[in-house]
Order: sequence, then C-alpha cells, then structure tokens
Amino acid sequence: MDLLRDALQYVRDDPDRFREALGVHLRLSLTSLLLALFIFVPLGILVSRSRRLGPMLVGAVAAVRVVPSLAVLFLLFPIMGPGFEPALVALTVLAGPPLVINTDAGLRNVDPAILENARGLGMNPFQVFARVQLPLALPVVVAGVRTATVEIIASAALAALIGAGGLGTFISSGLTLVDYRLLLVGAIPVTLLALLAETALGGIERLVTPPAA
Repeated sequence: MDLLRDALQYVRDDPDRFREALGVHLRLSLTSLLLALFIFVPLGILVSRSRRLGPMLVGAVAAVRVVPSLAVLFLLFPIMGPGFEPALVALTVLAGPPLVINTDAGLRNVDPAILENARGLGMNPFQVFARVQLPLALPVVVAGVRTATVEIIASAALAALIGAGGLGTFISSGLTLVDYRLLLVGAIPVTLLALLAETALGGIERLVTPPAA
C-alpha cells in the first residue's frame, strides 16, 4: 500500500510528465491498431477467398505470432532507428496475426447453406458478403480485434526501449533505478488500459453475436 501511495503521489507531483507519457502511449496504441485494421482485416478477407493459398498464408501468419514483441522492436531498430515511427510499424505488424487469422476463420466458418439460401433469394456476391457472411463472422472478427488491441497496449510499453516514449518509460526507469514506485506509475495504467479494452471489446463481441436459436 505504501508503494501505491508513493506512485499516486508521484503522479500528483509531476502530472504533466504523466499526461504526456499517457498521451504518447494512447496515440501509439490507437494509431497502430487503426493501421492494422486497415491492412490486415482486408488481407484476412482475401485469404478467406482462396482455398489453396489461404491455409498456407494463415499458417505463415500464425508462425509470426511466436516472435516476441521485443524481437520485432529491435529488428526494426537498426533499420529505422529509435523513435515513434519504428515502434508504430512494429506494433502494427504484431497486431496482424490475430486480425488475419480471426477474419479468415470467421468468414470460412459461416454455414455454406446460409450463403446458398442468400444467393437463392437473388442476392449478388457483394450483398451476400456484406449482408449475410460478414455479419455472421463479425463476433470472431471482433474477438481478433480484442486480442490485437490488448497485445498492442501491452507491447507499447516495450516501445520505450527504442525511444518511443509512453508509459513504458516509467517501467524501464523503475527497473533501471530499482524504484518500484516508478514501476507502478507505468505498469498500473498499462494494466488498466488493457483491462478496459478487453472489457469494452468483449461487450461489443457479445452485442454482435447472434442469439442462439
């Protein structure tokens, strides 16, 4: 409890530094998530359309998931240098696998009979996709977004190691100085942000899930 009080007191004593770090963390997380959604959800849709290449591409993407976040950050470091941009690229790449895999799985697992019925009603391919297949796949897609979001928020703390800033600066400083107060100043908000994202997106996932017959 004393450490927690000390951490809160630090935030009260230096609110500008905390707000700046929080702002950088949120900006980095949100920007990388939006970029990942823009890139990898359409890629997942394309993958789901290919019966031959789709499983191979999903397998390759799944293999990328085993690469640690820290490794991706440091692989980009000698190419792009330190700062916000390489961290943004790394986090966007890290968010890719769950988005591609879940988008592909959600679309592939829609009952073919339902799609056939939609075509029988006179819908064209785009209408079948937009009005039937995608809505039915949406819960699985949102589950991928939830996983990607939590991974981004947690991994963004590591971005401080390549000079991107954010709440990870408090964590790295706390570890370096063996100052557990600073460690909590960074770790607690990151944990709360991840839990908030998990809860919010879990609620959205439940909302878009069709009721059981």
